[in-house]
Amino acid sequence: MSEIRGSVEAGYEPVREAFERNFVENGDIGAGFCLYVDGAKVVDLTGGVRDTDGTAYDDTTLQLVFSSTKGVTATCAHLLAQRGELDLDAPVADYWPEFSAAGKADIPVRWLLSHQAGLVDVDRAMTVEEALDWTTICDALADSPPLWEPGTGYGYHAVTYGWLVGEVVRRVAGVDFGEFVRREISEPLGLDLWVGLPDGEQHRVSPLINSGMPGLPAAEPAGDADSQTDAPSLVGMLDMLLGEGNLLGRALTAPGGAFADDQVWNEARVRSAQIPAANGVTNAASLARMYAALVSEVDGVRLLDADTLERAIAPQVSGPSTVPLLDIPFALGFMTHSPLSPLLDGRSFGHYGAGGSLGFADPDRRVAGAYVMNAAQLAIAGDARTLGLLAAVDQVVN
Repeated sequence: MSEIRGSVEAGYEPVREAFERNFVENGDIGAGFCLYVDGAKVVDLTGGVRDTDGTAYDDTTLQLVFSSTKGVTATCAHLLAQRGELDLDAPVADYWPEFSAAGKADIPVRWLLSHQAGLVDVDRAMTVEEALDWTTICDALADSPPLWEPGTGYGYHAVTYGWLVGEVVRRVAGVDFGEFVRREISEPLGLDLWVGLPDGEQHRVSPLINSGMPGLPAAEPAGDADSQTDAPSLVGMLDMLLGEGNLLGRALTAPGGAFADDQVWNEARVRSAQIPAANGVTNAASLARMYAALVSEVDGVRLLDADTLERAIAPQVSGPSTVPLLDIPFALGFMTHSPLSPLLDGRSFGHYGAGGSLGFADPDRRVAGAYVMNAAQLAIAGDARTLGLLAAVDQVVN
């Protein structure tokens, strides 16, 4: 059995048991889980290995967490709203004038946060190099027309969400998005959390391993992207299921198909760019601590006050989505609890990342947690691993 490291306070042993089961029954290779209650850390676990040389997956390990980054990005917008610097009901073009092109002049900021803008992709093909350049991609989004009439429906902006919200944050704050994260979230809370990973931290990252899903072949653990070419491609499977050019496939590979190759996410150049919807690099302890500071005070720091948090997690959209297979209900930048995005029921909120990662919180029970892993399974919003951990948390936290 994989070695489990870390600490668990008395009464939270079921969470450790669920974490251990993930290595035995659910395919985990290297992972971390952390839980806060009332602003205090009660569970902090890591286990398994970081890569093929057997390096321990421990509290020094960092992990790319895909769309779990969106919760960080939403928090940045709500921090500015809390200060009165950003009006979520104002047109995006008030802060980003170029955005008014192609019939987008009246789109309010809240539609960016709630996936109602109709901009899940740009209107031209783009290379990875273009997608890694902030100005190039933001200019392309500003020039592109919506793919549906904004406000008439919602659809998961899987990658473009980050630049849409991130550019508004950048324009309002006057600093690069990654710098805003560092200054306003990571440094005050002492987090290992970046959107735009510094070169000096790259050696700590555990590469993602495409582990497939039950009934499908999986790649062997490897330390580089090139050795994982036999793993099934999620987007390739969607093309077979829904037809080439389907809106879900476009959303997941945006902008302009730049991220059609799943393996680019293991490249240092992708981790060092700023992709606020998808390339946050962190660990479970840091992501959980950020969520804890949304619902309680953590060592003297609370990110959002109660009123701002209430507005942030108020349900905005639900029901059938314009992006097939992703009928996930959203608040303003956060997923809310549903059968397709299981959290802790009630008013719990958070954000999954493709492959399995999760950051979450429950404002009523004042609980927050996070799970990160290197074994990426073919799921957009959770799998057996997070279901087991959430069930254990529900069992031990009243």
